[in-house]
Amino acid sequence: MAFTYFFRDLQILEQITEHVVPYVSGRSRIKVWDAGCAMGPEPYSLAIMFAESMGRFAFKNLKIYATDLDNAFGSVIEKGVYPEEEVKRIPVEIFQKYFKPNGKPGNFEINQEMRDRLVFQHHDLQKFQSIGQDFSLVVCKNVLLHFQQAERIEVIRMFHASLAEGGYFASEQTQKMPVELSHLFEQVSCNGQIYKKVG
Repeated sequence: MAFTYFFRDLQILEQITEHVVPYVSGRSRIKVWDAGCAMGPEPYSLAIMFAESMGRFAFKNLKIYATDLDNAFGSVIEKGVYPEEEVKRIPVEIFQKYFKPNGKPGNFEINQEMRDRLVFQHHDLQKFQSIGQDFSLVVCKNVLLHFQQAERIEVIRMFHASLAEGGYFASEQTQKMPVELSHLFEQVSCNGQIYKKVG
């Protein structure tokens, strides 16, 4: 479940920022939970998308809680250093703005401002216990497909309880919302699995 890369599912990332940035406008505390973050390309991609979409002052109010079952990912995320093959898909202008050579040949480091926005936390989704409340956004992509249907339902129910009123939940394109939970979310994109909390 650790395979991912920077700006994977870019269309979904763009739709997330399109909906979430106006929703969090004016807030002094913006919390995002990326569940199943692997080695960090996804939460860092989110951080960059938000940095590009909101003002500098508002961006400093953002905190992305990146969680995964594998503790080893924590040191990778904290250092923010990735080999060339993992960053080569990044658009050139974004890469030049947010990355610099690490000093070790073939390795690149994401800038400190992005690293300051991320916090890694060990977490097991299958325990169905949230890491907190009042999240403006929960992202869980390419994880739930490995779970049984009953487990998916319980995890998404947990995400719903973790979201602030009107907060957003995003999953991968192939992961449809279980019908048992359809009353808890409103799909806000006809071509993306992005949902707004209701109820």
